[in-house]
Amino acid sequence: PRDLLEKFQIVFSRARELDPNKKKIYYCHDLPEDPESSRLSDPMYRKNFEKFVFVSNWQMEQYNEKRGVPYHQSVVIKNSILPIDTEQRTKSDKIRLVYHSTPHRGLQILVPVFTELAKKHSDIELAVYSSFNLYGWGDRDNQYAELFDECRNHPNIKYYGAVSNEEVRAALCNADIFAYPCIWKETSCLAMIEAMSAGLLCIHPNLAALPETGMGLTWMYQWSEDYNQHANGFYAVLDQAIEIMRNKREAIEADLYLQKIQVNRVHNWKAKADEWTALLRSLDQ
Repeated sequence: PRDLLEKFQIVFSRARELDPNKKKIYYCHDLPEDPESSRLSDPMYRKNFEKFVFVSNWQMEQYNEKRGVPYHQSVVIKNSILPIDTEQRTKSDKIRLVYHSTPHRGLQILVPVFTELAKKHSDIELAVYSSFNLYGWGDRDNQYAELFDECRNHPNIKYYGAVSNEEVRAALCNADIFAYPCIWKETSCLAMIEAMSAGLLCIHPNLAALPETGMGLTWMYQWSEDYNQHANGFYAVLDQAIEIMRNKREAIEADLYLQKIQVNRVHNWKAKADEWTALLRSLDQ
């Protein structure tokens, strides 16, 4: 309710000016190692806020261990989306992979692994939606220029750069596998939540909050700090997923339908709106 919301200042990770006339909530999307999070180690600074809202239990635990944010001052309200309508989902003779995240999260592992798998599987294709232009940081793309060129030059890869979320959501309805060899400690993962809602088979390592986000419904492999080991593990699982998509698609699609139902229940902004309302009312005393 608007009248309830107006009593609060919700700070989205980047605390600048604090309104002395409103109760303040720190809505955290960063890692505790982020420089913006350093002030939270100060108990006196933390007293500015009524609550700290985290997007995953893993993230909350990290802030407790590394910044001392107490559990009694914390609450988890998970990241969410508007569920994806898959009524217009298309079918194809191809097995369609998609990656829709910034390049530093694992594209440098995906591209060479896909290149090798394409030699074995002639019916796979990859759509890449990836650029720091998503955040207006185009200069950061320079270090990935060669990788983007590899995507553009591969006959089975289509590189789209940064596009609107509406276009990404539509593209997910034309894909089969979310290939995400992530090397970044995700506090949650909206890209994977969207892919799960679209009914994609999601493949990722068991790193940070990814297992929590996947809820045991995705295909995970063992994370490794060694890039070669990581790539080998990802290759093995993705190779198996391609075979299953080709030969047992109906069986796997039944499981993915149940995945879609579950993620639309847990990571749905309608439900999260109720959680936020309950939190604000509990603090409006």
